[in-house]
Amino acid sequence: MRGVSQLLRTTLRPAAYLGRPSRLLPQAPRRTLVSAANLQFGQPLHETHPHLIAPGELTPGITALEYHHRRANLAKALPRNSIAVLASSDIQYRSGAVFYEFHQEPNFYYLTGFKEPQSLAVIEKGNSDVEYTFHLYVRPKDARAEQWDGARSGIQAAQDVFNADEAGDINNIPAKLPDIINGAKEIYTDALGNIRSKSAFSKYFGGLSTSQPEGFQKLLQASKVKPLRPLMNQIRLTKSENEILNMRKAGQVSGKVFTDAMRTPFTTEKDLWTTMDYSFKMNGLDGWAYIPVVAGGRNGLSIHYVRNDQPLKEGEMVLVDAGGEYGGYITDITRTWPVNGRFTDPQKDLYEMILRVQRSVVSLCREDADMSLDKLHRVTENGLRDGLKRLGFDVSGDALDVLFPHHVGHYIGLDVHDAPGYPRTDRLRAGHCITVEPGIYVPDDERWPKHFRNMAIRIEDSIAVMEEGPYVLTTEAVKEVVDIEALRR
Repeated sequence: MRGVSQLLRTTLRPAAYLGRPSRLLPQAPRRTLVSAANLQFGQPLHETHPHLIAPGELTPGITALEYHHRRANLAKALPRNSIAVLASSDIQYRSGAVFYEFHQEPNFYYLTGFKEPQSLAVIEKGNSDVEYTFHLYVRPKDARAEQWDGARSGIQAAQDVFNADEAGDINNIPAKLPDIINGAKEIYTDALGNIRSKSAFSKYFGGLSTSQPEGFQKLLQASKVKPLRPLMNQIRLTKSENEILNMRKAGQVSGKVFTDAMRTPFTTEKDLWTTMDYSFKMNGLDGWAYIPVVAGGRNGLSIHYVRNDQPLKEGEMVLVDAGGEYGGYITDITRTWPVNGRFTDPQKDLYEMILRVQRSVVSLCREDADMSLDKLHRVTENGLRDGLKRLGFDVSGDALDVLFPHHVGHYIGLDVHDAPGYPRTDRLRAGHCITVEPGIYVPDDERWPKHFRNMAIRIEDSIAVMEEGPYVLTTEAVKEVVDIEALRR
C-alpha cells in the first residue's frame, strides 16, 4: 500500500512527469517532464479540465485521498490473505457500430475513480489489517486507437494519477492474474457474469480459462469465491461529506429546473422533458440520472411511464419523475402540478393530503428517530389510509395496495437504487441517503370517488439522514400549492 505522501501526488503538476521512479533503486532515474497542456487522458483531470475538476480531486468533488480511504475500508472488511476483483463496464452497442454513452460500473468507479472500459481492479489484502495492494489493469496507450476513439489514460497514469500500486495491460491478464488468485484464500467478486457474457472481457478471460488448468473461470467457480456486493453495500451506504455535497449540487440544480418547468406552459410531454434535459446540462450537471417519467393525466397511473410522447391537456396534471447527475451522483425528484398552473378543488384536496404525509415522513429521516425504510413505509401507509378515508375513499381490503403500489423510498447515491439488495429493515443512520415518495394512483373504476379517478400524484424528495434532522437535498423544487400556483401569476 502506498504511503500518504505518495497518495497526495494525485494528479500531475503543471510540469508533470511521466515515468515513476523505482522504489528499489538507491537513486531514482531522472523523470521526463511534460507540459500539462500536452497531456491527454481518458477522462477529465484538473490539469486538462480545471473548469470541471478542482486541485486534488480525481473526479468532481472526490479527492484521490478519499478513493484511497474507500479501498482501505474494503480491505479492512476483507479477511486476511484475500482479494476483491472488480471489472469495469464495457461499451454497449445500440446497433452495429453505434454505441450507447459509456457508464462505469458503480462499485468499480467507487473504488478507483477510473472511467474507462475494459479495465480490471484487484484489491489484495495480505497478513496486515491496515495495508493493501491496489492492482489496476487498463487499456494501454495506442495512437491509432486514440485517433478514432479519443484519448486513453494508459498504464503509467494508472499508477501516477490513479495511485495503483501495480498496473498493467488488460491484454496481459491471462499471464498476470492467476498468480494473484492462486495466492488468495478467498476471492470476493461479482465479475463472473461480465466474464461469461459476450463482451470484450471474453477475450481476456476466456483464453485464460481454456489455456491454463487453473484458469480464472475455474477458480471463480471454486468454493473460495464469495459475492462482493454485500461488502460494497455496507461501505457505500454511509455517504461522506463530499458525496453528500455532490448530491446536494445535483439536487439544487435539479430542483431549480423543476421549478422553472412548473413556471412554463407546455403542450406536450416531449417538450417538457426536452427543456428539462437541456436545463440540467446547461446549469452544470452531467446530464439526467435515469430515464424520466413525464406523464400527463392518466399516463401517471403507470409508475414507470417513460414514453413521454403525449399531449398535455388543459385541466389535467402532469407527473414528472426526473433528476440530474453530478460527478456520478444522482438526485431523484418527483413533482406533480396542473398543466395550466391552477389546481381544481379535487386535485388540490388529494395533492395536499399526500403532501402532508410526505412532510411528516421526511421529518422522521433522522438517526435519533430509530427508523428504517420499512418503518417509514408503514408510517406512510397509515397516513395515506387516514387521509383517503377523509376524502371519501373506501380503504377496506386491498385498497391501499391498488392506490399506493410501491415502497415509500429507496437508498440513493451513485445508483438511483443504491446498495441493491441491502435490507430495508436496517436502521437509518446519519449519512444514509434515501428518497421519500408517497403517491396515490386512482384508476378509472367505480370503486373510487368519481372526481378523483384517473388522478396520479406523487411527491418525492432526496434526503440525507442526519443525527437530529433530515437534510433535504432537493428543496429548490417547490411543492406547496400556493407556491406552484404563484409561479404562473
